[in-house]
Amino acid sequence: MTKKSNLQLRIERGIVTVLKYAVLIFASFVALVPIVSCVVTAFKTNEEYASTNVMTPPSSWLYFDNFVTAWKEANMGKAFLNSLLVLVCVLIGSVLISAMLAYVLNRFKFHGNTLIRNLFMVATLIPGIASQVTVYQIMIALNLVNTMPGYIILMMGTDVIAVYIFLQFFENLSVSLDESAILDGCTYFGVFFKILFPLLKPAIVTTAILKGVGTYNEYYMANLYLQDKSLYQVVSTSLFVFTGPMGSQYNYICAGVIITIIPALIVFLLCQDQIYSGLAAGSVKG
Repeated sequence: MTKKSNLQLRIERGIVTVLKYAVLIFASFVALVPIVSCVVTAFKTNEEYASTNVMTPPSSWLYFDNFVTAWKEANMGKAFLNSLLVLVCVLIGSVLISAMLAYVLNRFKFHGNTLIRNLFMVATLIPGIASQVTVYQIMIALNLVNTMPGYIILMMGTDVIAVYIFLQFFENLSVSLDESAILDGCTYFGVFFKILFPLLKPAIVTTAILKGVGTYNEYYMANLYLQDKSLYQVVSTSLFVFTGPMGSQYNYICAGVIITIIPALIVFLLCQDQIYSGLAAGSVKG
């Protein structure tokens, strides 16, 4: 009976292992197929794209005319500059606003503190698309639609997830740091910027990653609020030029997608140690 039980246990473990790897292989396949098809399509001529399926390899992997056309026709140079401007402003503003708000909610006890935290929790349950009618009316009233400052201010809005990340880190910082600095004559702003803010590096990295990826890939908001594509196009909307009522030129779109991926890939490869450490620290603190 013992040998039979051990044999059954081994069989069960083997089945579980096989199923585990089968699921991982399937998930990898699902994740890689769109990327592979995009790369394959980006190197095809118009004739090849029209006469072959998406997974058929191109006749030449040295055909870069699609990339040149995508860069010129979509004016991607200007789009990258606009995206860089938006990204820098949004990251700086969002990190500072979220960190200062979390500092106030954590360090100061006042009537309504709990209510504000609960309202933030409720806000996470409301889909962003559900509030777009109200947001758009506000933007129209303030004359911020179709302006780059308006889009930056909109994207800079406090991220609820970022607030909770900073709240968790503040809870792990002793209040004695604040008290000692205040006794030495430091103001609340000095306590925040000189003492506490430098200790929030892991939270800053985590928040910057989440907000940066979301801002760089944002299409809906950019397409809705930056309506003049010739002046205010960003990376996510620049490839819209290759779509139309007669169809879409996906070989150029795929080439443009690869171009937009390259900067993010370079940043990831150069900063992967900081990214991993920031995310790991954020998960442990949270």
